[in-house]
Parts: sequence; structure tokens; C-alpha cells
Amino acid sequence: MEADNNRTILKVEDLDISFRTSAGVIHAIRGVSLELRKGETVAVVGESGSGKSVTAKAIVGLLDANATVNAGRILYTYEEHGVETTVDLLTLPKRRLRRTINGSHIAMVFQDPMTSLDPTMQIGRQITESILLHGQASKAEARARAVELLDLVGIPDPDRRMRSYPHQLSGGMRQRVVIAIALASDPDILICDEPTTALDVTIQARILELIKDIQARLGLSVIYITHDLGVVAKVADFVDVMYAGKIIEVGTANEVFYDPRHPYTWGLLGAMPDLEMEDDRLSYIPGSPPNLLHEPVGDAFAPRNALALRIDEKAEPPLFEVSETHRAATWLLHPDAPRVEVPAELKMRLARARKEAERYL
Repeated sequence: MEADNNRTILKVEDLDISFRTSAGVIHAIRGVSLELRKGETVAVVGESGSGKSVTAKAIVGLLDANATVNAGRILYTYEEHGVETTVDLLTLPKRRLRRTINGSHIAMVFQDPMTSLDPTMQIGRQITESILLHGQASKAEARARAVELLDLVGIPDPDRRMRSYPHQLSGGMRQRVVIAIALASDPDILICDEPTTALDVTIQARILELIKDIQARLGLSVIYITHDLGVVAKVADFVDVMYAGKIIEVGTANEVFYDPRHPYTWGLLGAMPDLEMEDDRLSYIPGSPPNLLHEPVGDAFAPRNALALRIDEKAEPPLFEVSETHRAATWLLHPDAPRVEVPAELKMRLARARKEAERYL
């Protein structure tokens, strides 16, 4: 089992994507690389416009018509009929991707469940149609499986709920139905794009726990797309922090959450609410993300970084190695850079967060 968990099933290599717009070409993804291993959860974190959702949509072939993939590969490794196969998802015809990969191997849960549900169709029929589309089952078998899935995602009285329409369910229940549809064909990978943002805090926690529980039972690999580092702390094994179309810090959840090295990550963590804050004002990252209609020169974060060095204006930093699993793209990690510490207030908050987390281990 341990060896299986070390197997990489999805690898994004040097992905580069641009979009044609009336204002010009937006270079939205600029050399993104990430890995997902069997049974693990990777969280992709960043502000709106950082490229998180575009990366996820590229994996499932849902890029808009004005998108151009300039370079890169998305390698997916799966087993079928006892044979291990690796395909580059970017090279598959869209029809084949939809019929043989999407749903049956890689499924996606979106932020708003109503974008995935047909308001005119009973939820039972929507689940059974997904089962029939991707699998070889009779209508009776598909219906029985749909009831099982509704039960799995925690919907009470699933047999009766099969006859409900989406508008008859709460937001949390609708999201559970969407998760049931995503699981209908036993995928290897579940991509969750801000799956709890539209829900209240209590329901958010339940949905996160639900996905964790299902992942443990089924051995799923999960990619979370989120701007919320609180979500990351609860669910992720590894974290990729994105900024301006690039991954600027990557590591285990503990490394990124408790020992962040990039000033942008410091800013994201500093903006999280903390009940023990002496000041009731949240910190924030000054300025705005760069306009990717114009290619940034040097470090794209430099204009917002009070600790920026002169080299940041001229050269883009590489990913410097902090540990075997932890890297960050900031010139502050260069051996010749001045020594800079995590801001004192953030350091105290992270220490409190670690202590709190250890209570539940």
C-alpha cells in the first residue's frame, strides 16, 4: 500500500497557457509544474486570477475557446484491464477526453452546484444518467448505485430524495449531490474547485469532512483549488501556492503553513482571522496582482513586496530548495541575500495555530 501511495498519477509539466482577448493576449499560466500521488491531497492556493482554476480546467479539457496551450504536458497514469497506461491529456481529442477520461477517471466539483445540476431534472435521474454514460450497468443497477451514492455523501432518506429536484434541496445538500455525481464512475482523481465558498461556515466544515471521509474510504487522489488557507490546513498533504500564473512556493502542508518562506505566502497567512489577535484588523497584501496582458519583468510579486531586492526588478527568481519537499521562488533565499525573518506577529500566530492543531492529533 505504501508503494502505491508513492506512485505519481498526475504530473503537470511546464504548462503555459494564454488567452486571446479584445484587449490583447493574456499570458495566464507561465510554466506551471505540479504532481499528484495516489491517495494524496494537493491544494493549489492563491488570490483570484492567480491561475488556479485555469490549471484545473486544463486538466479536464474545459479551457475556453479563446485559450491557447503554448507548451507543457499533463501526464495522467492509470490502470485499465491490469495494464498501466500514461497519456498526455493535452494531446487527446476532446471527444475521447470526455468519453474515456472525464468522469470515469477524473471528476470535478465546482463552486456553485447549480452550474452542474439540471434544475428541470430529478437528482436521481441526474446521477443514474452519469452512471449509465460512463459504465456498463442496467437501469436497475444504476438506480441502486445512485441510492448508495446519496447515502455515501450523507443525504438522509436517499431513496425518497432520488425524486427531489435541485431547488428542493439546501445549498449543502446540492453540493453533496454534485459530489455523488462526481463519484458515480469511481474516478481516481477528484478536483474540487472552491467547493465550499458559496456555503456557510458550518456547512463548509461538513463538506470538507465528507470529502476527507470519502477519500479515505475510496483511496481517491484530490486536488483542492482554493484561496482559503484555513481549508488547506484541514485537508492538504501538499500545497502549491500560485501567483501571477506561476507556482511560487510548494511543500508539505506543515512546511507551507508553519514554515512559509515566500513573502506572498506570509501575506496570505497573515490575512487569516485569528481569535487571539490583539488587533481586530486583518492584515492584507498591499497593491494588486499584475496585469498579465503585460509580461512581468523580474519577480511579478516585487511591486507588492516591501522586502524586494534590486535583482527582483531584473530577474525572475528560481525555486530555491528549502528542504527535499519544500521550495520557494524568492531571491530572499539566495545565499547572498540579507537574512529576513517571518514577521513577528505572523510567527506568533503560526505558533498558536500549530499548538492548536497538536491538540487534535
